[in-house]
This record gives sequence, C-alpha cells and structure tokens, in this order.
Amino acid sequence: MRLNRILLSAPLVVVALVIQVTILARLQLPGAVPDLMLLVVLGLALVYGHVGGSLVGFFAGLLADLAPPSDHAIGRYALVLCIIGYVAGLTRPDNGQHRSATLPLVVVIGAAIGSTLMYAAVGSLVGDTAARHVGILGLLLSATLYDLLLAPFIVPLVMALARRTEPEPLVGDGSGSPNGTAGGRDSGYGWLTTGTGLKASRGAMKSIKSVRTGARIGSQRGGLLGKSARDKVGRIKGVKRL
Repeated sequence: MRLNRILLSAPLVVVALVIQVTILARLQLPGAVPDLMLLVVLGLALVYGHVGGSLVGFFAGLLADLAPPSDHAIGRYALVLCIIGYVAGLTRPDNGQHRSATLPLVVVIGAAIGSTLMYAAVGSLVGDTAARHVGILGLLLSATLYDLLLAPFIVPLVMALARRTEPEPLVGDGSGSPNGTAGGRDSGYGWLTTGTGLKASRGAMKSIKSVRTGARIGSQRGGLLGKSARDKVGRIKGVKRL
C-alpha cells in the first residue's frame, strides 16, 4: 500500500475501533453490535480495490482481535475482514467511482450477512459456540439492520476521504469512453478539453486569416508588377513607333 493510504486508513480504523468498543458495545442493543469497523473497511475497499481492501481488512480485524476485551481467538476477525475487504474491492469500477449508491448499498448488505456467517463459522471451527446460544438468525437480522442504518453516514464519508488520497486518472486511459477521457470524469476534464479546443480553433482561424492576407498582398503586388511591366512595354513600343 502507498504511504498516503496508510496515513488515512490507520486513523480511521483506530477511531472506528474506539467508538465501537467504548460507545456502541455499551448500548446494550438487542442482537449484534453495530459493526463500525466493517463499514470503514468497506468504504476504503470500494475506493482502493481488492488488494488495498484485503490489507486494510486484515490489519483492522487483527487490531480488533487484540483490543480488549478480547473474548475470541486472535486472527478470527482479521480473516473475516480480509475476505470481506477483498470481495468488496472487486466491485470497484475501472474509473474508481460508482455511478449510483445501489452497488455500495448491496455491498453493505452482503458484507453484513457474510461477515456474521463467516465469524460464526470460524468460531465453530475453533470451538466457540456462542453464536448458537444467541441465535444466528437474530444476529443476521440485527447486524444487517444496524449496518444499513449507519452506512449512509459512514461509507460515503470514508469514500470521499479515500478519494482525496488517490491520484487523478490519466486522460485517454483506454477505458472506452469518448474523446479518450476517463469514464465518469468527463465533467471534471471538460473545461480542459473545451479550452484547448477553443485555443486550437482560434489558432487555426488566425493562420487562415494570415494566409488569406498574404494571398491578397501577393495578388496586389503581382497586379502592381504586371501593370508596371505593361506600362514599360507600351512605352518601348511608343518609342519604336516614333
């Protein structure tokens, strides 16, 4: 990962973990605890892609595994968030921007369900049967509901911050958009193409005008030279007649 991504991801993950442990976990809500860490990982993965999303998810989950009160095996949540970040990053478009909020909303729903199921599955493999006593169906419904309620406030904000650390896509990156511009970025580069087009057209008009002016001057000079030559010929003929 690039340094600018690390400098943004690390504070966001730490702040999300502190809020989740100190505030959300103490609300005593029925069912699951609102997973703020999951939403931050999703927001970063939707901008950084599958590689960046998997790395952010792994280190965020590992930090959550080590943070007190840790009541599960270390690496359990790191594995879950690593897979979630990788899959969410696969939905990132080539130009880095989603055209609508439908796909991120579907990603949040799938991540809430998938993370709960994977967390329970990994727990059953290591001998943790707490999910059976609570009820997996209640955990799925409550986790999905809480994440959907928090997603409109968390995911767009994280994505906006993450885009500030990303370089602008190059013009003519072969994305198949007209005029060789990056897809979804035409409005951002329109003023550049318009300005260059106006300058080029003005330069062409000036060159045409200069060519026309030169042609007129040349024709005028040619007319004057022809007239003077005819006058000389007339004078010579007149002298011969005399």
